[in-house]
Amino acid sequence: MRPVPSRVRIPLEALNFFMADMQAGIGPFLGVFLQMHGWGAVAIGSVMTLGGVAGMIVTTPAGVLVDATHHKRVYVIASGLATLLASASIWISQSYGAVAASQIATAIAGAAIGPAVAGMTLGIARQNGFNRQNGRNQAFNHAGNMIGAALSGWLGWRFGFIAVFWLAALFGALSILSVLLIPADAIDDRAARGSRNEADHGHEQVKGFAVLFETKPLLVLAGALALFHLGNAAMLPLYGLAVVAAHEGDPTIFVAMTIVVAQAVMIATALIAMRMAEREGYWLVLFITFVALPIRGVIAAFVIKSWGVWPVQILDGIAAGLQSVAVPGMVARVLDGTGRVNAGQGAVMTVQGLGAALSPAIGGWLAQTQGYPTAFLLLGSFAAGSCALWFAFAPIVHPACAPAATDQ
Repeated sequence: MRPVPSRVRIPLEALNFFMADMQAGIGPFLGVFLQMHGWGAVAIGSVMTLGGVAGMIVTTPAGVLVDATHHKRVYVIASGLATLLASASIWISQSYGAVAASQIATAIAGAAIGPAVAGMTLGIARQNGFNRQNGRNQAFNHAGNMIGAALSGWLGWRFGFIAVFWLAALFGALSILSVLLIPADAIDDRAARGSRNEADHGHEQVKGFAVLFETKPLLVLAGALALFHLGNAAMLPLYGLAVVAAHEGDPTIFVAMTIVVAQAVMIATALIAMRMAEREGYWLVLFITFVALPIRGVIAAFVIKSWGVWPVQILDGIAAGLQSVAVPGMVARVLDGTGRVNAGQGAVMTVQGLGAALSPAIGGWLAQTQGYPTAFLLLGSFAAGSCALWFAFAPIVHPACAPAATDQ
């Protein structure tokens, strides 16, 4: 396995550290911010769903563009600037139309960044080094999320929500600087799209888009993730609203704590996932993530207290940290040689995004009509379908998840 030179690895990992706020804007703080401006749970859920649907629609085309472009760094920078401007607009106006437009723009830009950074990583580390470098990237990304959330919570408590916006802008600027420090010639565009014809520079063969529908392990993965995110996406914002509604502490500090706890766990689990994938493959890694959600839903339903953030978000951190490594790694492996790796990354993100887009609206409706405890239980139950798919198609999925010789 060829090591990534430090002159390339350090800015790539710095990009992953700083890009969290750039990719999601003010992220989980949005729900509390809007609630403080008189928004109800249904309105908050619906505006988040609009953003999720927009992101879902553009993610696959974004992956296709990443496969095609030779300017991946510019792609990341443009997306980051769009996110920062969209987030800033929420501070100017909290009308439904303005917030909806901002969320749509943020989701589109954020959807574009994911495949671009994954493609850059594959182009730098190649297939045999992707699992390890992606694991390191995700650990840095979760560390950036954790530190950014902690700073946002403290700054929001000390100076008000405007400080959260300024911090997002700072992280965005540092992300752009990190991208510029990655040498353009360090990214092999053929390797970045999963093409094996690197020696034949003039006649690269790329498979048609039908390969995305013909690769059965990819379809099973996408379906399992869609069900998982249908329950998972609304869990954190709803849990924050439930605890705030119960008057369990300062809302800004609490939301920051939910992120800090989860991201701290994700740092460790991303590194664990990297090692597990090298030894055991991806099947067990992903199965653990599916099991974690129903347990999380039960705890959230019966512990609507400020201290409940610990068990609820530890489980979130386990699932998200493991998936952040296993999903891109499995997609890169099953589509290796097709030249459509980033299109595949985008397609999987689109399908799981369908679940994530519907989740806030379903969760908000359940919370308002049935109460928060019932909402958490029902949201957690969706992952039972993920477990069923994973077991039913195990004979197909297991070979695609097995550790590759180059991972050893």
